[in-house]
Amino acid sequence: MMKTKLKYFLLFALVVAIYTSCKRDDDYRYKFSESGFISNFDLRRYYKGGELALNPEAIGGATSIRGVVVSDFRSGNSIPGLIALQNSRINGTADSLRGISFNIGTAASNYVPGDSLHIKLNGGVLKRVDGILQITGLTDLSITKVASGRIIKLQAANTNTILTNPDRYESTLVAINNAVYDPEPAAGSVYAGDKILNDGFGLATLRTSANATFSNTAIQPSGNFTGIVYVTGSGNTKKIEYRMRAADDFFYVPMPKLSPAIISGFLVDPNSTDGNYEYIQFLATRDINFAATPFSVYTNNNAGATSFPTLGWNTGALRTYKFNLTSGSVKRGEFFYVGGAGGRINGSASTVIAASKWISPVDYTKVPGANGVGDVTGNLLANSGNVAGIAIFEGTNVTPNTIPLDVIFYGGAGGSFYTAGPPEYGLRVTITDKFATYAGKIPQEYYGKGTNDISKRFAGFPTATSFAKLGGIYKATKGGWDAVRTMTSVQLTNTSVLGDIETGGVTTLIDK
Repeated sequence: MMKTKLKYFLLFALVVAIYTSCKRDDDYRYKFSESGFISNFDLRRYYKGGELALNPEAIGGATSIRGVVVSDFRSGNSIPGLIALQNSRINGTADSLRGISFNIGTAASNYVPGDSLHIKLNGGVLKRVDGILQITGLTDLSITKVASGRIIKLQAANTNTILTNPDRYESTLVAINNAVYDPEPAAGSVYAGDKILNDGFGLATLRTSANATFSNTAIQPSGNFTGIVYVTGSGNTKKIEYRMRAADDFFYVPMPKLSPAIISGFLVDPNSTDGNYEYIQFLATRDINFAATPFSVYTNNNAGATSFPTLGWNTGALRTYKFNLTSGSVKRGEFFYVGGAGGRINGSASTVIAASKWISPVDYTKVPGANGVGDVTGNLLANSGNVAGIAIFEGTNVTPNTIPLDVIFYGGAGGSFYTAGPPEYGLRVTITDKFATYAGKIPQEYYGKGTNDISKRFAGFPTATSFAKLGGIYKATKGGWDAVRTMTSVQLTNTSVLGDIETGGVTTLIDK
């Protein structure tokens, strides 16, 4: 008898467990039926592909949906007819925020961001049109506006996260931060058309309609974008279509360009004579064949300077000297050297460092700079006095308006290196661990202008016969610095070896 009772007890417990398990699912399906409202989170779970006719029987008894409008037709850049509505589950957490688009034709323009809507779903159809999950078959008569000016929850996500979980971000307002255009647009480019954004994690297509009020607004090179996300395609063909709602959905943030080579050190005062033995060390962030992809390296010496560099880095004479890097090759992560033809680590009597990569060495005591930029000199890199600089450019056709890939300044605080004019003259910089090309919306493209003031240099000079090791950690995938460069003097002797300047506190790469 006891065994029989135990058997029935266990059977009852099993039935309760099964019922409770099912009831949890029923709670998910039916808890909204009391009010009649369903969340986007739950509605999306009913969609299994094809077309889903919306009626209470098909969606667990729900009859309506409510949410906040995030799309905006006032600037003319929304998809015609589509309202993007986002909401969260009732008493749900932030990660239940989801969006769905409603195609109601021209009436969509009646609604603006922050409008709170109640929408009756009966008679609608949930399906994908042009890759976008949307509800069709409804009209403006199904919609009741209950409030305006509601706070909009903004999600922030990188492109890889969006593509990995498109259901979470489609038809919601999303910020894609720290993005640049890929490829870099030509000067004077405007928003109109399709532009590819690269945030370092993947790509998104920024789409701007020709009739958008900001379509002819000039774009800036990088920054933070806010817009409505739509994901089209499937599997490996998934793509992000991204639409800003207005010009104010962009906030400029300067971003560094990934440079194939970065300045990692230099020798300004070798043992014995300087001439033909000064050099600059670079770290390659990718494989480079200089014959196929040439570069230019410039040095700037302001000793005794009394006039401003009217041609920028091309001013020449004793102010700037140019090297054209047009032969040789280097692998990612390798150091290479530009400078005199001596090929020694610390002057005429020191170790020959033949194992190192010397790219287009020049005896600058006898040969003028490339393309006529720079007189012969016995002092390529300043080792006392006024500020001095080094820059590397892509290509050999460099003009006063060309932006360098990487640039540093070091030394003293004096020198005629910039004037606001008019006319304005100076040595162009780029976005680095030291420099920014904008302060807010104000351009500051020269060293010495705006926040790129004299303090943005490696102050002072390396000690005599010392290599200036710059250190730092460079992000070799996105560009920019994970840890900024600092200058350390490494004392060299005639017997120093390559490892003294290529190991220990040197500039390194990180894949991020």
